[in-house]
Amino acid sequence: MSALPAAAAPAHADEAVPARRRESGPMPSRVVVINDRSLAFGGATGLALLSAGLLRARGLPVTYLAGDEGRNPVLDEAGIPVHALGGRRLLEAGALASLRRGLYNPATLDLVGDLIRQDDPGTVYHLHTWSQILSPSVFRALEPVRERLFVSAHDFFLTCPNGAYALFRQGEACPHVPLGLACLTTQCDRRSYAHKLWRVARQTVQARTLHYRGGGPRVLAIHAAMRPLLVRGGVPDESITTLPNPITPWSPTRIAAEGNRTFVFVGRLNEEKGPDLAARAARRAGVPLMVIGDGPLLETLRRAHPEVVFPGRQPAETVARLVCDARALVMPSRYPEPYGLVAGEALWSGLPVILTDQALLAADIVAREAGLACDPRDEAALAGAMARLAGDDALTEQMSRNAFTRTADLGHSAQGWTDALLDAYATALSAGLSPARAALPA
Repeated sequence: MSALPAAAAPAHADEAVPARRRESGPMPSRVVVINDRSLAFGGATGLALLSAGLLRARGLPVTYLAGDEGRNPVLDEAGIPVHALGGRRLLEAGALASLRRGLYNPATLDLVGDLIRQDDPGTVYHLHTWSQILSPSVFRALEPVRERLFVSAHDFFLTCPNGAYALFRQGEACPHVPLGLACLTTQCDRRSYAHKLWRVARQTVQARTLHYRGGGPRVLAIHAAMRPLLVRGGVPDESITTLPNPITPWSPTRIAAEGNRTFVFVGRLNEEKGPDLAARAARRAGVPLMVIGDGPLLETLRRAHPEVVFPGRQPAETVARLVCDARALVMPSRYPEPYGLVAGEALWSGLPVILTDQALLAADIVAREAGLACDPRDEAALAGAMARLAGDDALTEQMSRNAFTRTADLGHSAQGWTDALLDAYATALSAGLSPARAALPA
């Protein structure tokens, strides 16, 4: 089924107007975007690259510092210089190198130090990911400019050894204080307790190199519900600013979900994301399922579920075309998703979302009657949610309309997100380098 014509514009459509910054503070003289990788294989790197491109399009000088080889033609085409460490991710670098460099990579000090030697008081530094290549040494390197440092909390690696506040073995959310006695004695790692202890060692090194004083660094949380978890791990409440992710909907008009049959999963095919849970629940509910993405579970899922359609990993434009025939998005992650960008893309396109009740967006989606939340490990409950939407066109249509018109506050347009970033930077540059005291408006 094709998308319906825009009978009523969604609330978020107004964000497509030219950018309007809320603050009148100074613009940065330069923004240094820092990230483990220069090619997007996940949401965090995609957002780091997006921010670099959007800020450069506003006329700001932007430098991209990458832990990998830094070879991305998109950055070259945008005129964004790249400083690259030339490193490899932990699982690619060999066991001994991973153990040593993952704890503290001295090469990061040299690379970041070279940039800081070119520093001026108007330069802002924005760190996205560091746990795979740059290591906690990046915080020691950035210590001289911490008052102008922003750290995006795409996950919980700022505070939690496994980055998710999740007991992966038990399939539950973690209630413990990071690095406390209960944390140290709990086997929460998906691999082994030895690996958990290595993660604890890395977190300990990070805690000794990351200092919240003198007004920085500022932490940008992608959802307000991250705040208490970050505070539990030692981030000062006054250092946290809520900045929801940018959302580009798959469809500019509402997808008529009530006329479609196929449920869709979009994401990496690994155990944490739960594509196997979606496939088993779809079989039990007797509904068709399409799984878009790639990952270690792909071949296993293909063998176990020949009834499921597996297009593989697809570019954004192909995903947008495929989901126009979808009934709803299924997002059955086994651990608490801090955001889940595909949920926002689905909602703003008019697709209802069935997601884990541990996702931070779950309460928002249910309150707006734009989807259903359940424990995805309860196969009967997940199958029941899928069957409920499959068998009720009126409910599906109402949730589709609610998703399209009542979820504007759950994210930003790309330009609105850029405005919010610039406002945050202006706060740091104009307010005597004092920590942000309140969340930015969504």
